[in-house]
Amino acid sequence: MSFSHLGLSEKVIAAVAAAGYQTPTPIQDQAIPHVLARRDVLGIAQTGTGKTAAFTLPMLTMLEQGRARARMPRTLILEPTRELAAQVEESFAKYGVNHKLNVALLIGGVSFDDQDVKLTRGVDVLIATPGRLLDHFERGRLLLTGVELLVIDEADRMLDMGFIPDIERICKLVPFTRQTLFFTATMPPEIRRITEQFLHNPVRVEVARPATTVATTTQLLAKAGSDAFDKRETLRRLIRSAEGLKNAIIFCNRKREVATLYRSLLRHGFSVQALHGDMDQPARMAALEQFRKGEVTLLVASDVAARGLDIPDVSHIYNFDVPFHADDYVHRIGRTGRAGRSGTAITIVAGVHDGKAVAAIEKLIGRSIPYIEEPAATVTQSPPPPRQNGHARAHRGRADNGRQPHHPPQPSATRIAEARSRRTAQRAQPRTDEADTSHLPAFLLRPVPLKV
Repeated sequence: MSFSHLGLSEKVIAAVAAAGYQTPTPIQDQAIPHVLARRDVLGIAQTGTGKTAAFTLPMLTMLEQGRARARMPRTLILEPTRELAAQVEESFAKYGVNHKLNVALLIGGVSFDDQDVKLTRGVDVLIATPGRLLDHFERGRLLLTGVELLVIDEADRMLDMGFIPDIERICKLVPFTRQTLFFTATMPPEIRRITEQFLHNPVRVEVARPATTVATTTQLLAKAGSDAFDKRETLRRLIRSAEGLKNAIIFCNRKREVATLYRSLLRHGFSVQALHGDMDQPARMAALEQFRKGEVTLLVASDVAARGLDIPDVSHIYNFDVPFHADDYVHRIGRTGRAGRSGTAITIVAGVHDGKAVAAIEKLIGRSIPYIEEPAATVTQSPPPPRQNGHARAHRGRADNGRQPHHPPQPSATRIAEARSRRTAQRAQPRTDEADTSHLPAFLLRPVPLKV
C-alpha cells in the first residue's frame, strides 16, 4: 500500500516520497479519499498516528487550482495552541515544496503588522488560533467569506479549553457551503453534540477506539508523599534510575508548578528547560527547539505540550501531577511511543485525590496501571539538635569521648558567709561629705550661682 492510490496529485506524492514516507497510516488511508471527495470528515485516532498529514496532503492537492485574493483566505485551519499552529505550518512547508502557495500563521506573541502584510498579499492557507484570528477580523483586516475548507484540529481540546463561543462565531463567519474537517483523539458525548452542529452529514473515520493508548508505551505508577518536596525527590530518583532514558517530558498541571520544578531540577544539576503558556512566543519556540535538537534532556511543561506536538523520539514521559481530566493523560503519554517506537510513561501518585484521578484514567483507557518498584531512597541526615550553651556543648563532647562529665567547683559555705559579711559591712559604713566625685564630668562639678 502506498500514497499513489489515494488520489493525491503527483506534486504531493513526490514531496511525500522526498520526506521519506512510503506507506500511509490508517487515518491517512481512510480519511484522504473522503477529503478529496469534498465530504465533511470526523476523524478519530489516537495521538501520533499522522492526523496532520491526513488533512494537509489533500488540501495541497485541492489548492493546486485557483488563486488567493487579498485578505480572503481560501482555507482555514484552527489550532488550540501556538506550538501546534507552528507545527502545521512546518508540515505545509515540507509537503508543499513543489507548490507556490501562500501560507500565513496568525498566533499571539507575534507582531500584528507582519501578519497583516501577509494577509494583504493573499493567503491560500491560513493557520490560526481562535483569539488572534478574531482580533484581525474585528480590526477589519480579514474576511472569511472566501473560505472553502475549514479544519478544526484537536477538536476536543479546542472545545474543552473554552473556545466554544469563538468556534461558534467563526463557523458563522465562514460560508455555510464550506467543507469542514474535525480531527481529534477523544470524543466525549458533549463534544459529539457540538460536532453535530458544525458538520453536515460527515463521514466518521475511526481507526482506534477513543481514548486508547499506544501499545508500545509502558505505563507505570510511582508512589510519593503529598508534600511537594517528597514529590520532587521521588521524581529525581526516578530520572536517575531510569533505564535507557534519552530525553523526557515532565508534565505539571499548573504553570507556577512548571516554573518551581524547573528551578528545582536546575539546582540539582539536570539539563532542563521549561515550557508553559505564560512564556512569550520566541521563548516557547526556543525551548522546543532545544529539546528537539537534544541540547537539553528534560522539558518541564504544562498541557500546552500535550497536544499534537511532533517530537518523534521521546523516550520517557513523567506526570509530576496526575492530570485533572482523564483525557489529558492519553495526550500526555502520546508524546512517547510514537511511530512504532517504545516508550515509558510514569505517573507520580501522591495522596487520596491522585488515587481517584488514576482510577478515572484506568476506567477511561480500560486497563489497570501497575506500580513501579522504586529504588531505595537515600538515607537523609537527621536535623541537627538545637543549639546549646558552652557548658552543655563541653559536657556533651566529654561524654561522647567516654570520659566522666566535669562539673565546675561549687563555692563552699564559708566563702559564701564571708562574702555576705563584707557586703553588710560596706552598707553599714556612714557616707562622708567628701564623696568620691572622680567619676563625674567636669561641668557637673562647677558651682552654680544662686540669684537672691
